[in-house]
Amino acid sequence: MFSGIDEVDWASMEHAYGPADDVPELLRGLASDDPAEREAALDGMYGAVHHQGDVYACTLACIPFLFELVVDPGVQDRGGVVELLTSIGGFDLDEDDEAEIDEDEIEGAANYAMAAAAVTAGAGVFFELIADEDPGVRLAAPLALATLHRHPVRVLALLRERLPVEPDEEVRLALVEAAGRVALRHRPLADRVGKWLGLLASRADSPGLRLAALAQLARCSPDGLPGDVVPVVSGLLREMRSAPEESGGRVEPAGPGTGTPPGRIPAREDDEPEPGPDTTAAPAPAPAPAAADSEPVEPVEPVEPVQAVEPVQPVDPEPVASAEAGRGEHVVTPTLVGQLRSLYAQENAGRGAPWAADLLRTLHVGLDDRVGDRTALLADQLRSPDRHQRIDAVRMSGGLIRAWRGPYEELVALVGEQLADPEPRLAEAASHVLEELFGLAAPAAEALAARLAADPGCWVKTWAGGPPGLGSTVKALARLGDARAVPALAAALEREQVAHDVGFAVGCLGAAARPLAGVLRRRLADVELDENAYDRASPLLAGLTALRAGEATPEVLRVLRGAPEYRGAWLRTAALRALGAFGPAAREAVPELRALISRPGTASATEAAEALWAASGDADAVLPVLIEGLESDQVHDRRSAAVALGALGPRAAVVAPRLRGLLAHDELWLRVDAAIALWEVSGRTRETVGALLTAWEQNRHVRVRVAECLARMGPVPEGSAAAHVLRSELVSVRRHNAMDGGYGSHDIHEDEKLLALCRQALRGAGKGSTP
Repeated sequence: MFSGIDEVDWASMEHAYGPADDVPELLRGLASDDPAEREAALDGMYGAVHHQGDVYACTLACIPFLFELVVDPGVQDRGGVVELLTSIGGFDLDEDDEAEIDEDEIEGAANYAMAAAAVTAGAGVFFELIADEDPGVRLAAPLALATLHRHPVRVLALLRERLPVEPDEEVRLALVEAAGRVALRHRPLADRVGKWLGLLASRADSPGLRLAALAQLARCSPDGLPGDVVPVVSGLLREMRSAPEESGGRVEPAGPGTGTPPGRIPAREDDEPEPGPDTTAAPAPAPAPAAADSEPVEPVEPVEPVQAVEPVQPVDPEPVASAEAGRGEHVVTPTLVGQLRSLYAQENAGRGAPWAADLLRTLHVGLDDRVGDRTALLADQLRSPDRHQRIDAVRMSGGLIRAWRGPYEELVALVGEQLADPEPRLAEAASHVLEELFGLAAPAAEALAARLAADPGCWVKTWAGGPPGLGSTVKALARLGDARAVPALAAALEREQVAHDVGFAVGCLGAAARPLAGVLRRRLADVELDENAYDRASPLLAGLTALRAGEATPEVLRVLRGAPEYRGAWLRTAALRALGAFGPAAREAVPELRALISRPGTASATEAAEALWAASGDADAVLPVLIEGLESDQVHDRRSAAVALGALGPRAAVVAPRLRGLLAHDELWLRVDAAIALWEVSGRTRETVGALLTAWEQNRHVRVRVAECLARMGPVPEGSAAAHVLRSELVSVRRHNAMDGGYGSHDIHEDEKLLALCRQALRGAGKGSTP
């Protein structure tokens, strides 16, 4: 094995962490008899040689040696190597990607293409591995074939042939998943795959296999789903709860050797780590050997008619090997793989079918915008007697609400009911989901208040490596504007170190948090103005700003005057915003603010001018400063000046031509700020609305800001371009800021705010006109 490995000039290559001269050791480690060494080697391959899915020259040089490993039956844990090869060779570079590649990316794109060609050329070995004695290999081989092999018709035929004789339940699920992958990659085969999956969904012998078929059907041929998909799936879940455990195997966490390589985890709405299976079974008879890869490429079309399949029969109960026996001894290691495995084992302790959560996630992704069906299915899961199913349903509910608009009152109330469950993981998952919902969490308000009162220990969370933060239950209740969160915030403010997010929570509560102004003021007065001043003072300043607590002007001025050099600019900005929020109540600060605007053209001068205008209303003093800020070389400073000028309204009409000139600026956000300010200082809407609607189409993230301006302008005329844009937004089911690869903690709040602003701008449309 590894013939010629020492002849490769590894030292001339690099991986993610420097010279690749350690790669031969990693490759040999994959063949070690020591399970810890094998795991460390695989971790190193993903961490350095295939870092976050990247392909380097050394990655390409590894491919022949990785193929040697996967075909050697004496090597343990070969399933992980199959998955590594699948990840290395499975990158698709379509025409759109090619058009976006710049000169700096040409080499990387070429490496991806060469890797895909090299792994695809050797993909014929996976035909033999689909009946390997090692169940971990059998588990990885189907997706490798579906992803890499050039002949999808042959792959599909082998998957169907293998399914009735495969003894391991999770490997059978992998066969079905691979069929779905074939259909997604080769759309002319989608109809054939869909018909087969439909038959499996109705005839397969196990509820898990029927659920897997439905999940893949939703992905590749959703029109083939039964009309009563929700009761069908609910019935399958009940069968799975009442049936004995269907497999002796267990599921490993996503990552090296576990079904989903690092850096290639499919994006899902719930953003949870996607576990991949790890099972074992006794070897089953191999199908007839596939023809060599040298055969001519067969056309995908025409496709022969699909043949009806017989119901999948249970396999004769041979002794089924354990997962540990099939993939080698698993040991606790300090690698990422080992840590993920340990965490996953804790998460799934006591689960009868850990893979069921993955099947349901796949089904939900396939159901896509069928919000009613998905809500009904999750509601049924949340009523399950199985706590694990309810934990999964809570997390998937968060993913659904985060990406799609809909009526979620019942679902939110059911999530709220989980807060009272004695299982801490379930209650914690529910509180985290509710935290992101802001106003949508109202149906769970009573449940949140009850949990808050019952468990003061959850009010503040502490970590070894950072400042404390409010517990998710406190934040969820505060974001609802519920005054029952005030005692928890008061307790947090009395701690030695104040929670970093207490100020934002105060802002969400609004007037209900007014009793906290005194303690916020007292704690700010006690802040030592050293290099840690910003961390200690910023939450307090944020709270006072939200409450517009002008009586705290002396304490804020002390911070403004004594801000240390380290992060002093940030601290002064926070103090100036507080003074600006206080308005005329901060008149004591006017002399200080006048002194600060003496250095025009700087960000601090603009911030001081905003605060001075709010405190004194002296437009003559601040206007020159803001005009100069509008000419800054920094886009951020120009944006700040434009926003401040807009606050002056008609008193700043003289700057209208300058603002109009910025409507053609390259920076979109500056164009938006300038357009809004132009309307505020001139009252003219025609050119402003045009610029705002153009930005609306160019960048979805400006929509809240644009809608705020349109709502302030008054009812939008019926039949206008603005009315059309706003109505189109209101009928969209997808949240405007939903992302495929991640999400923000305020996404739901921002989208709901956008919807409210659109309705406000349209209210009374047609009864008046906008000039």
